[in-house]
Amino acid sequence: MSAIEAKNNYIGANGSRMNCAQAVISAFKEKYNIEDDLVERFRNYGGGRAPDGLCGAYYAVKYILSNFDKDKIAELENYFLENAGALQCSNIKGLKKLSCVGCVEKSSEFLEKHG
Repeated sequence: MSAIEAKNNYIGANGSRMNCAQAVISAFKEKYNIEDDLVERFRNYGGGRAPDGLCGAYYAVKYILSNFDKDKIAELENYFLENAGALQCSNIKGLKKLSCVGCVEKSSEFLEKHG
């Protein structure tokens, strides 16, 4: 259900709209015991502002995995490349293979299944 929650966070169905990175990290707050201040800090990582211009949704899942299951990061990268065509936000937008909400959904689905 966290993938649905992430999408709802992103589109604002829960009252306030979050950026892609916040939407994902917030959806997994309870499962991974993530503090509200971390969700707030992820405000800085939406819209291609994650390190190296990475997609914020991808970066949020990578961040969680780096703290809980580092062995899954390579699998996440391959999954995301297969679905989005790139890891950097600007490249994903240019390819038009996956929308921003699609990135939120796909990254969250990966974490739901493999996290």
